Amino acid sequence: MKTSAFLYPWDVVGDPAAAERIAELGVDQVTLASAYHSTRALTPRHPRHRIVTARHAAVLYPVDEARWLGRRLRPYGQDWVDGEDPFGAAAEALRAAGLDVHTWVVLAHNSRMGAEHPDTSVVNAYGDRYPWAPCIARPEVRDYLVELAAEAAVRPGAGGCELESLGWYGVAHLHAHDKIGGVELGGAAQYLMSLCFCPVCAEGYLALGVGAEELRGAVRRALAPVWAGEAGAGQADRAGEWGEVEKLLGADLAGATLAWRLRVARETQEAAIDAVRVHAEPGFQVLLHGDPAPHRCGANAGVDAGHILGEADGLVLPCGGGAEARESVLRPCAAAAREASVIAANFTVVAGMGGSPGTLAADAAHARSLGATELRLYHAGLASERDLAAVRSALRA
Repeated sequence: MKTSAFLYPWDVVGDPAAAERIAELGVDQVTLASAYHSTRALTPRHPRHRIVTARHAAVLYPVDEARWLGRRLRPYGQDWVDGEDPFGAAAEALRAAGLDVHTWVVLAHNSRMGAEHPDTSVVNAYGDRYPWAPCIARPEVRDYLVELAAEAAVRPGAGGCELESLGWYGVAHLHAHDKIGGVELGGAAQYLMSLCFCPVCAEGYLALGVGAEELRGAVRRALAPVWAGEAGAGQADRAGEWGEVEKLLGADLAGATLAWRLRVARETQEAAIDAVRVHAEPGFQVLLHGDPAPHRCGANAGVDAGHILGEADGLVLPCGGGAEARESVLRPCAAAAREASVIAANFTVVAGMGGSPGTLAADAAHARSLGATELRLYHAGLASERDLAAVRSALRA
């Protein structure tokens, strides 16, 4: 199975040993961030630093100014990695070590844009804005995301890309000093808290015969037991999440929200994929980070697997959480795959972040039996020496 490890440019830039160290893991490829959201990241082996603070969403290469001329929404530059083109410098070093390089592009996740342009953000049923979550139904936001996908994906020397957060983002987001855990939100409650009520979405619901105020009231009534802490309110296992949404909201209203969101997500995904292909050389691989439960949102945006595997070259799927969770994402995508589709199982291999590098060999074998064709390892730059040793052992096995 082809295996790729995720990496940030700052894991490589300024560390002459980094590229060879990654190659010695036994991976075939690195999925290297070219556009990324704000983060604070550990660099446990770098000779010059231990913590990198990326203060806001940014691109890690020099933008094409002509491409963005006159646009209100445009990518932000960065100043926390040395050099004008840290992605290019890191990619060159990794290729010199014999590794293929694909771009890792985070799209609809940008807190700075939401802070500077509040009208771009998802607005929940209570009127709260989510500055980290651009509303992809807004034409200006969609145009920005499509243009960013094309520019950030097709970087010199890259043989393909992985597009993350290409869909709806919602309430589930780790924010600075997060303090929203006092009430547990299950998957159904998270969906309701992620519905957008901006003017564009309100028009979208109305076109489907649902008034925004009617829907807003229904969401608030459905969530009242959640805020009251009633046991089981909005809670269900993964398989029962959508049924719980229908129970809380009513099947008709729930169906209308999903129809609107699926249409918007599908149009955005298709436009971004097409834009990447226009700018890329033939054979450039385009993968999406996704989840086959269409109502889900976030980094692994919900998709209709059968449809999206006819548009993209494949899917990168979250495979943590044990065998049952792995089956729930891999089986439906493998069943919908075309002959050449990539079904990549993504495993966290950082023990301190909930990963299990010691069971990687067994987990990968199970994923393969469920139809996975490739592996993704999150994240070679964040992992400890012990974690990396376990990865090397697993890949040899």
